[in-house]
Amino acid sequence: MTEIIDLDRIKAVLKFIDPIQSIEKGFVAYSKGKAVTPPVGEMIFEDPPGEAHIKYGYLKGDDFYVIKIASGFYENPKIGLPTSTGLMLLFSQKTGEVLCILLDQGHLTDVRTAAAGAVAAKYLGPKDVHKIGIFGAGIQGRIQLKFLKSITKCRQVMVWGINQQELGSYKNDMEPLDFNIQTTMEPGDIASSCNLIVTCTPSKKPLLQAKQIRKGTHITAMGSDIPEKQELDSDILKKADKVVVDSISQVQERGESFHAMEDGAINKDDLKELGTVIENKEFQRSSEDEITVTDLTGIAVQDLQISKAVWEVIRKQKEKES
Repeated sequence: MTEIIDLDRIKAVLKFIDPIQSIEKGFVAYSKGKAVTPPVGEMIFEDPPGEAHIKYGYLKGDDFYVIKIASGFYENPKIGLPTSTGLMLLFSQKTGEVLCILLDQGHLTDVRTAAAGAVAAKYLGPKDVHKIGIFGAGIQGRIQLKFLKSITKCRQVMVWGINQQELGSYKNDMEPLDFNIQTTMEPGDIASSCNLIVTCTPSKKPLLQAKQIRKGTHITAMGSDIPEKQELDSDILKKADKVVVDSISQVQERGESFHAMEDGAINKDDLKELGTVIENKEFQRSSEDEITVTDLTGIAVQDLQISKAVWEVIRKQKEKES
């Protein structure tokens, strides 16, 4: 019988999981050609503005496949609702039966995205991070910082937001977690003072320009998950010593790399996949002076890895109870 798992139970189960390790393994499998991930399905809405994404896939030889639906409606806070929601459906790859419905309300998407950001920082970020810069004072901006705790000892943070109210809320939420939070509404403040930068906004125009980026900076960009979004000036990728993506095929149609290729700043041969970088030290950061960029558009193997990790814990708990 299909099990329906609500958000409270999912959050309880996540305490027994290492999402960073699960997502890292997923990236490696993907870059080795073991994943089957059809093109992303999506719907874009105008009134009110919103979007829904459908991602699905499996690993060859695995026991599962996943279908994930996640949405973002950016005016929801005006009516007291969260910006994002969604669910994941986990199926048996052997029989096709629905094993569980994860009513995560978008939380697992947030977790797997933050875990990917941590993986990027692990292999491409500076060894000596003196200040972390976060673009986006929402849920993802918070969870990205939480996941970076295990990757760097740095606790000095500057966050960019669109108004003082959201920045104040961010500061109040994150400082009790042992971070020293500065806030700004000027993108240049982050570029001039932070050497590990994460962008997680729905911006449709670049927030950072190439001339602002200093030597030794790493940027993980993850907001550009549809073709209309862009957080980085294309010349940043041209300026970078290394440009790493989650999926070379997927960034042909979305992400910072898509825009940079469209603008002629880079070409496909300039890109390496994160799974390949994880397995090959020669492609990882080799100098504290390098500028590195990781372009994360979100791939279905991340949804598979996080959903099956949750299900495995629940299945073991059920076995103990019986």
